[in-house]
Amino acid sequence: MVSVVGAVFVVLSLAPLLVLSVPPIGTQPEQVHISYPGFPGSMEVTWTTFNETEESIVEYGLWGGRLFELTAKGKATLFVDGGSEERKMYIHRVTLTDLRPASAYVYHCGSEAGWSDVFSFTALNESTSWSPRFAIYGDMGNENPQSLARLQKETQVGTYDVILHVGDFAYDMHEDNGRIGDEFMRQIQSIAAYVPYMTCPGNHEAEYNFSNYRNRFSMPGQTESLWYSWNVGSAHIISLSTEIYFFLDYGVDLIFKQYEWLKKDLEEANRPENRAERPWIITMGHRPMYCSNNDKDDCTLFESYVRLGRNDTKPPAPGLEDLLYLYGVDLELWAHEHTYERLWPVYGYKVFNGSIEQPYVNPKAPVHIITGSAGCRENHDPFVPNPRDWSAFRSTDYGYTRMQVHNTTHLYLEQYGKVIDSIWVVKEKHGFSAWF
Repeated sequence: MVSVVGAVFVVLSLAPLLVLSVPPIGTQPEQVHISYPGFPGSMEVTWTTFNETEESIVEYGLWGGRLFELTAKGKATLFVDGGSEERKMYIHRVTLTDLRPASAYVYHCGSEAGWSDVFSFTALNESTSWSPRFAIYGDMGNENPQSLARLQKETQVGTYDVILHVGDFAYDMHEDNGRIGDEFMRQIQSIAAYVPYMTCPGNHEAEYNFSNYRNRFSMPGQTESLWYSWNVGSAHIISLSTEIYFFLDYGVDLIFKQYEWLKKDLEEANRPENRAERPWIITMGHRPMYCSNNDKDDCTLFESYVRLGRNDTKPPAPGLEDLLYLYGVDLELWAHEHTYERLWPVYGYKVFNGSIEQPYVNPKAPVHIITGSAGCRENHDPFVPNPRDWSAFRSTDYGYTRMQVHNTTHLYLEQYGKVIDSIWVVKEKHGFSAWF
C-alpha cells in the first residue's frame, strides 16, 4: 500500500512538468495585429498559427451591438523561416470592409479549430478635418523594451489612433529559427491588436531577404510592405525602405523601383486638389539622412547613401533628399540611431529656419525627427560632443515620439517617457513653393 501511495505522490508531484511538456495547439491563433489597408472603411487583421486550418475568419460587430454578428473570411499563406530548422507557420490575413468611420468594433479571429482572445479597434475616421494621434518609434526589441509597458497602457485607454514603428523589430525576428520574431509579435499584440500598427523595414530585418518582415506584416500596396503610402486626416504618409541602399545583393533594381514609385506618389499627392485636401506630407524610413551620433553610420557621413544616393552602382542610384525637397515634404521621421534627435529645418546640410524666433513657423526646408530610443538590447548610441548647426535637440533618454496632426496648418510633436522636448510645426502653405 505504501508503495502505491508513494507512486501516486511521485506522479502528482510531476504533474506540472507533464503539463508543461504538452505541445501547444497548433491551430490556436496568436500574434494578432491590425493594419490599415489603405482604402476607406477597411481594416486588415493578421495572425499566426503553426498548423494549417481550413479557414481564416474574423467575427466582429459594433461595440455595444450584437457580438460577432458580422463575418469576414480571408486566406492563409505558408511561411517557412530561413533558419536551419525551416520552421513552418501560417500567416492569416482577413480584410474587413464597409466599416463605419470612427466607430468602435469588437472582434476575434481564427476558425472552428481555435479562436483568439476578444479585441477591439476603432475604424479610422475618414474626415480630412480629423486630428489623428500617433505614437512613433523604431528599434524596439524583446530585451530591454523600455517603452513597451507605457505603450501598452496608453494604447488600451485610447491615447493613439495609429502606431508608426520605424524599423528594427525584436532584435532579431529571424533569430532562434524565427522564435524571437514569434515572441516579439506576442509582446506587441497588446498594442497592435487594438490600433493600426504601420511599419517600415530596418537593417535588423535583412536576414533571408527580409522574409520575416515581409511575411509577418500586412501593409498597403503590392510591395510586400517594403514601401507604400496612405492617407489619414489631413496627412499623406509615405513609408520607405532605406535598406535597399545597403543590401544590394537583394537587388540594386529595388532602389530604382522605389524611386520611380516615390516620384509618382509624390506627384499624385501634389496635385492641387490632393494637396489642398491633405497638405501634410510625412515620410518614415529607418536610416536617417542626418544625425550627430558617433558610430560611423550612414547618417554621420556627408555623402550619405540615403541622402545623396550611390555612385558605385550602374547606373548611379539616386538618393532621396532632392526628391523629397522638390515635392515639399513637410516632416521626415527616422530611427536606427538609439537616441532622440530633433533637427532644425535642413536641406543640403544647411539650416533653413522659418525665422530666428520661430524656426518651425513656415520653415524653409523639411523637419527631421530621429526617434530610435524605444529600447533594445543594444542600449544607446553615443553622440559627438559638438554637433553641426542643424542639430537642435538631442537626448539618450529612453522614450518615443507622440504626434498629432491638428489641422491643415498645425502639427504637434513631443518626445515622451516624460516630456523632454516638444515643438509645433506651423505651415500656412505647403509644397515646393513654401520653401521660398
